Amino acid sequence: MAKIYEIFGNDAHAMTMALMEAADIAAAIPGDASVALKPNLVMAGTPESGATTHAGVLSGCIEYLQSHGFSKISIIEGSWVGDQTGRAYKVCGYDKVCQKYGVPFYDLKRDDTVTVETDLRPMEICRRAWEADFLISLPVLKGHCQTTMTCALKNCKGCIPDREKRRFHKEGLMKPIAALAAALRPDLYIVDSICGDLNFEEGGTPVQTNRMYLGTDPVQIDTYGCHLMGIDTAEVPYIALAERWGAGSMEVRDDDIITLNQPQSSLKYPAATGMVRQLTRNVRQNSACSACYAALVRGLYSAGDNGIHYSGPIAIGQGWKGKEFEGLGIGNCCQGATCCVKGCPPTGKAVMEALATFSKK
Repeated sequence: MAKIYEIFGNDAHAMTMALMEAADIAAAIPGDASVALKPNLVMAGTPESGATTHAGVLSGCIEYLQSHGFSKISIIEGSWVGDQTGRAYKVCGYDKVCQKYGVPFYDLKRDDTVTVETDLRPMEICRRAWEADFLISLPVLKGHCQTTMTCALKNCKGCIPDREKRRFHKEGLMKPIAALAAALRPDLYIVDSICGDLNFEEGGTPVQTNRMYLGTDPVQIDTYGCHLMGIDTAEVPYIALAERWGAGSMEVRDDDIITLNQPQSSLKYPAATGMVRQLTRNVRQNSACSACYAALVRGLYSAGDNGIHYSGPIAIGQGWKGKEFEGLGIGNCCQGATCCVKGCPPTGKAVMEALATFSKK
């Protein structure tokens, strides 16, 4: 069985280096290998918000690799549909890391693709991710408004072009996430669980848990993440699907966890609050993209903070194209709704304003 190395603290750089040293990662990398680091840079949100990978995780990886003689290192990522990778790159401080260590950053939105056979169907995967000799995935353990949680398996989604991301959402996310992860299969995963948002991939309500962990089996890593968050893996169907398609094992035994230190105080991972599920109880989503759905959740959250309470039906997703809907529609796909918040995706502010307006009708 694969092992998971776990560490507690709040220094992402030092924790990352300690994990890689303990697991002796250098011994697993071919001498002249090209190493690509793939963080979670889903949007231009700071790591402190619980949305993105801390810059210290990247600098810790790079410093460890360079100290062991590896020089062909790059950072690769493509933000979600509707955001600019370059903007997120600067907001998260990755530009400073690249400058300090002389490591290039490649926006996968601009990358060539290769078509790869998967257990589901042929998929387009960005060439720099597919052709890296050693791919290191650096996900954030956090909640997700559509898939309940996101970590190792779903982090691969940043390695496909936007047109493929849209197709993922049209297909319901679960099967394509599992198929992609089983086909691409990074060589190593280092999970940033320092302050992930347990409810929402866009961040905003982070929970400080001061934990990171490392492993090589993405199915095991995500299963462990569910255990930490108090989530039943049945709520995240792509985990079992990935196991079925050979991406790894859902088994996590006590002796599979190697803990490098102990938290300074008694630290229990808090359970997700179910806030997103409650906020979206009246939402009728049909193949919605994450960026659009996230804007809706953010708008609903902000509306509540501002005393705006809309309890009517809400439509969102590609499946609503060309259809009429009695209620509020979110995004350009829902222009057949009584009232539509246009955009691809719209902003959370625009959603909140529409909720305020429509709630008075």
